[in-house]
Amino acid sequence: MLMKIREISNIYSALPQCGAFLKAVNDESVKHLFLKGMVASSAPVFFAAAASRTENGKKGAQKPLTAVFILQDNDEAGYFYHDLTQILGTDNVLFFPSSYRRAVKYGQRDAANEILRTETLSRLSAAHTAGKGKDNPGFLYVVTCPEALSELVVSKRNLDERTINIGVGDIVNLTDLGRKMRSLGFEEVDYVYEPGQFAMRGSIVDVYSYSSELPFRIDFFGDEVDTIRTFEVADQLSKDSKETVQIVPELAQTVTDKQPFTAMLPEDALLVFKDRLYLCSAIEQIYDNGFSKQAFTERLEGATEMEQEQILREMRKENNLVSGVEFRKAISGFRFVEMGAHPSGTPQTTITFNISPQPLFHKNFELLAQTLEDFLLQGYRLYILADSEKQTRRLKEIFESDELRAVRNARHQKSPNSEDSEALSVADNITFTPVDHTLHEGFADADLRMCFFTDHQIFDRFHKYNLKSDAARTGKMALTMKELQEMEPGDFIVHVDFGIGKFGGLLRVPVGDSYQEAIRIYYQHGDIVDVSIHSLYKISKYRRADTGEPPRLSALGTGAWDRLKERTKKRIKDIARDLIKLYSKRRHEKGFSFSADSYLQHELEASFLYEDTPDQSKATQDVKHDMESNRPMDRLVCGDVGFGKTEVAIRAAFKAATDGKQVAVLVPTTVLAFQHYKTFLSRLKEMPVRVDYLSRARTAKQTREVLADLKEGKIDILIGTHKLIGKSVEWHDLGLLIIDEEQKFGVATKEKLRKLKTNVDTLTMSATPIPRTLQFSLMGARDMSIIRTPPPNRYPVQTELGVYGHEIIADAINFEMSRNGQVYFVNDRISNLPEIAALIHKYVPDARVAIGHGQMNPEELEKILIGFMDYDYDVLLSTSIVENGIDISNANTIIINDAHRFGLSDLHQMRGRVGRSNRKAFCYLLAPPKSVLTPEARRRLEALENFSELGSGFNLAMQDLDIRGAGNLLGAEQSGFMEDLGYETYQKILNQAVTELKNEEFQDIYAEEIAQGKEISGDEFVEDCALESDLEMYFPETYVPGSAERMFLYRELDNISDDDQLDAYRKRLEDRFGKMPKEGEQLLLVVPLRRIGKKLGCEKIILKQGRMQMQFVSNPESAYYKSQAFGRALNYISSHTRRCNLKEARGHRFMIVTGITSVGDALEVLKEIDNM
Repeated sequence: MLMKIREISNIYSALPQCGAFLKAVNDESVKHLFLKGMVASSAPVFFAAAASRTENGKKGAQKPLTAVFILQDNDEAGYFYHDLTQILGTDNVLFFPSSYRRAVKYGQRDAANEILRTETLSRLSAAHTAGKGKDNPGFLYVVTCPEALSELVVSKRNLDERTINIGVGDIVNLTDLGRKMRSLGFEEVDYVYEPGQFAMRGSIVDVYSYSSELPFRIDFFGDEVDTIRTFEVADQLSKDSKETVQIVPELAQTVTDKQPFTAMLPEDALLVFKDRLYLCSAIEQIYDNGFSKQAFTERLEGATEMEQEQILREMRKENNLVSGVEFRKAISGFRFVEMGAHPSGTPQTTITFNISPQPLFHKNFELLAQTLEDFLLQGYRLYILADSEKQTRRLKEIFESDELRAVRNARHQKSPNSEDSEALSVADNITFTPVDHTLHEGFADADLRMCFFTDHQIFDRFHKYNLKSDAARTGKMALTMKELQEMEPGDFIVHVDFGIGKFGGLLRVPVGDSYQEAIRIYYQHGDIVDVSIHSLYKISKYRRADTGEPPRLSALGTGAWDRLKERTKKRIKDIARDLIKLYSKRRHEKGFSFSADSYLQHELEASFLYEDTPDQSKATQDVKHDMESNRPMDRLVCGDVGFGKTEVAIRAAFKAATDGKQVAVLVPTTVLAFQHYKTFLSRLKEMPVRVDYLSRARTAKQTREVLADLKEGKIDILIGTHKLIGKSVEWHDLGLLIIDEEQKFGVATKEKLRKLKTNVDTLTMSATPIPRTLQFSLMGARDMSIIRTPPPNRYPVQTELGVYGHEIIADAINFEMSRNGQVYFVNDRISNLPEIAALIHKYVPDARVAIGHGQMNPEELEKILIGFMDYDYDVLLSTSIVENGIDISNANTIIINDAHRFGLSDLHQMRGRVGRSNRKAFCYLLAPPKSVLTPEARRRLEALENFSELGSGFNLAMQDLDIRGAGNLLGAEQSGFMEDLGYETYQKILNQAVTELKNEEFQDIYAEEIAQGKEISGDEFVEDCALESDLEMYFPETYVPGSAERMFLYRELDNISDDDQLDAYRKRLEDRFGKMPKEGEQLLLVVPLRRIGKKLGCEKIILKQGRMQMQFVSNPESAYYKSQAFGRALNYISSHTRRCNLKEARGHRFMIVTGITSVGDALEVLKEIDNM
């Protein structure tokens, strides 16, 4: 029975201490309260209980309770906020962060934090005015930290002057509203992505107010406000309706009339903190530090003298920060509650709690069972809190497993005493109540006799908090992603039929009596091609692996482009043929079938540090299923670095080992062998299996011993480089082969493998995400599992932009060394590595620096990397070789110099090197001042800086990664073709090649299937159905402003494959732009028209002058002409002879239907044929 976390506060409010606390709070003479013995997450639970008592309490008896919780630092505040909101929801619990991205002294403001601050100020100001209204909640909680309180805030008067209130049903003049927003400093744009922007489209106004985590969409009917909804930045779609909203501009820029935060609070507010002295000294410290030199230089960069004076005035600390003296004075008027270890001074009332923190089990389940049993015997009730039901199930499985029972019963038999029978009955089952959400730290309460234990502490996993500002950070990323995909005039684009040209923008072209929208492409010698928006799928942006010199434009009519395509197709067909042969051979082999999961397997999987992602558990399931079947497994698992591939491998290896088979793990480098060895060892340390490794790093004697043990079957899992498949290695009973980073092995190794593995189960892992289309075409060859979702609960990597200088570098290295961690320093040029090393030695004399780069000899490099893994060095200074798969959990800071020279995915890959353990990680991107960078580079860096999470809503299987993946998969020559064709076009040609193979060489397969009466549709023979037409269909400029956005929507429409997607697409457009015009309606019908056309085997449909021409498969020998699809067309002709006829011209077969005046008519005819 799953319990809601809400109910905890109801249980908790039964505590006598809760009543005593509320009594004290209501007694105005009590100025200083001390709560003694509050540990772990008991404080948020207790305050949540107090809040729900004030809410449910007798109205009138309880005054509304406003409390400000001041924690020691931002992270602690984040967790406290998280615990409160889990129980109370986010409506009346607000988070008030510092408006700076990191320490105040660096002066880097953060818009997402500004939003949370403004929201809090707006709410407090509104609470003042609302007074004791009927809908006033019983409480308002604000969670904050010293950094946030050290800043002065705007005064209430100033805030009210700058707020626009709008509600549904108000009469508002649109032009006035626009003018007012501009005067408050809002910026008008086409589409709203960032706080402080607004857009007007027809009757819709979008605005991103600083007082809300999501922007608002206000829909007018004439001058009346019809609806107000919030919308998501990334997809621009509406979320929830609102009745009234406040629009507030950025307040941080106001200079005059500022006051401490406490001035915003009602006088009866409570301040809650751990230790008053610490708080005051922290604020004093921040004020004394003021702003650093670096902060000044960053702000002054590129300003005129006048502006510089203004900036210097603005940045004086007296104008921004509150001094220690002022702060002490400001808080002296308030009543306060302390909950630290010792009170400061003498409190008037002390309330004592009997709470102990959750003990640590470090994944030792026997100890866990014993502890829980002891609690049960003392009459405690157990609650176990977990965010996912899966974890609860795992715990139950572990408690109920026979092995654990046996161990526990054995323990009971040792102690024969009178209560034996009673003890056994408890021991038999450990009962606990699962709770649906988790807190940060579990605890046991001796007064209530209850334990609240959290699952992430039992399993030793990292737990992270979410703030509302995460939504505000997505804007920059969404914009960057969009710009990567948009086509700008002058970009190189590739048309499948004509080759590489330059994009000339969207134009309206007259066709017959009406207009069409088309895309203009310029080729060599000034030739022009206009492409209709229905064949957008034929063009794509020209992309390739490295952006070297621009490509050459193709010349039309020379046939060079066609020859290039043919060569590529030929190669692809060769590869495809080999794969198909290999596959059919393996299909007939017999392999070993492993037995189902054991208890040990459950225990191993439950102790994984992170939560499994859906992709990961599916991959695990697939692998196990393959192992249990009697066909030899051949599975490829792809996923980005750090997405948990190794974990899948460990589980498979363990499964094989428990069945008495040996496992070989093959890796490309010595460093990786060593690293995997350590990973396997630590994950399997309690388990009954022996792991060992072979590589150049082992001595001859060690190697001999390992080989001897291997032959006798004493080693279960052996990890190694290509030595593993050498002649000298003899296996006792090999059952599973795991290959990591397959793309890095040479041809010779691959050949040897192929011989070895016809009947051994094989699991291959690759870190390069394989492009989707390739995956479909190669589908036959091996089964694939793709891990696309990053693991949750990884620490986000805190990312900061800075300018190269010893201050920031020394700060970063000193901090990391102070917690015994290590630092990566990446610099893309080898020549100045020594001078950076010298700089580090000068400012951080005790740092041990190692230099590594690709031009060193491999043995030396290996020594350095292994030394870094063994913690012989503190700083690894290297070129970007870091990104080749080494993973050091102790390195949690990465500094990337000249970050603007790397692409987005490279930076992301490098950043993914840190944050692998459960400690907070940092990434510093050093680049020239923003004023000097190109806009693209600047936006790229800002996007990364805002997106601290791994894969945060940000799908990195983006083009440049894909390109790398495809190149590796198909070998060197294919990469060459990809250079010439551009990446997306290459994919299209690949599909064409596979379709042609079906029409030519595998005809007999189809012919057999048709003979057996199997349905085969035209889809199999047609790669795509093109459309030409003289009807008006497009989105007018007045409906969708901005040609880039229209292109984007046209391309999205092109990729839609079924009616549900089409409906969703229409709803999205109506949500963003209002009612659809008739040209748009016609355009949407084209999608089903082309889909059914393809199903019927049409290569092209032409709608002109009231008739429809359907052009069928061009190869007259194709098996298509024997299929049912073509049969249906013939049936239709024979039953509608007056409006149809068949023709053959220029080697094409046509069917012509008359009386077609709109896309709708054409669609009807096709549906009728399809249903014949």
